[in-house]
Amino acid sequence: MLQRNFGNSSLTVSALGFGAGHIGYDDVNEREAHGLLDRAVDLGITFIDTARGYGLSEERIGSWLPGRRDAVVLSTKVGYDVDGAEDWSAAAVTGGVDEALRKLGTDVIDVVFLHSCPLTVLQRGEAAEALLKCVDAGKVRVPGYSGENDALAWSGNAGTFGALQSSVNLADQRSRTDVLPAAARQGLGVVAKRPLANAPWRHDERPVGVYGETYWERLRLMDVEPESDDWQGTALRFSAFSPGVSTAIVGTSKVRNLDAAAAAVGRGPLPEGESRRWEDAFAPHAQDWAGEV
Repeated sequence: MLQRNFGNSSLTVSALGFGAGHIGYDDVNEREAHGLLDRAVDLGITFIDTARGYGLSEERIGSWLPGRRDAVVLSTKVGYDVDGAEDWSAAAVTGGVDEALRKLGTDVIDVVFLHSCPLTVLQRGEAAEALLKCVDAGKVRVPGYSGENDALAWSGNAGTFGALQSSVNLADQRSRTDVLPAAARQGLGVVAKRPLANAPWRHDERPVGVYGETYWERLRLMDVEPESDDWQGTALRFSAFSPGVSTAIVGTSKVRNLDAAAAAVGRGPLPEGESRRWEDAFAPHAQDWAGEV
């Protein structure tokens, strides 16, 4: 598995990361969660991304982690749902970090993101300042922001964060062009989420009521199909090898899906002409599709 520097930090991450959202819920038990994490490490995946909002995900990673801490880079997301603390307050950020440290069973978390914090809140500074104090206290290595659109662009230029997390996929290329180049110049680590866009190509008819519905509609309007690989392979290679991306995270509850994702990334970047076809198909719609999915 290809390993990359995570921006200007001292961290090194795999080009494919594991999004640990699925392992926090009832359709995956703890034994299965541990099996997925074991397989991820076997495949050379070194970046594991979770959040306090992902059910039991942090706890299950924590019960798996003993003896493996040095093999992985851990990231989580905070800022909300802390008892007795207003969302995005200093207490919510600090409390989220402290709870994550306890649940994960580690002394330090490699990357912590403010999770979709609104722009107006970011600009007040309290949440970011609290996260930086966690860095100063040795609880967090790299402070980050996870989100989209204006809040993401602001965070990329704030001089506060060392990492960004944003959607990067065939049908969601805004951050790829508007944010990632500047992030790369500033030495920020970048996590590409939703690289498969919820796999809308699985559906012959519109999948109503999920975020993949919007991506399904966009791909229909773009009217492009893969030439050099299957849908999943094309999508993953487009995202993982987008300029400025450090790691693209795939969330799954199935080992076979993780294996397929690793195989796709192992094939390297898409041919230049293939990437350009997708860029050209998205470009005419870029302004109309500027809103968050």
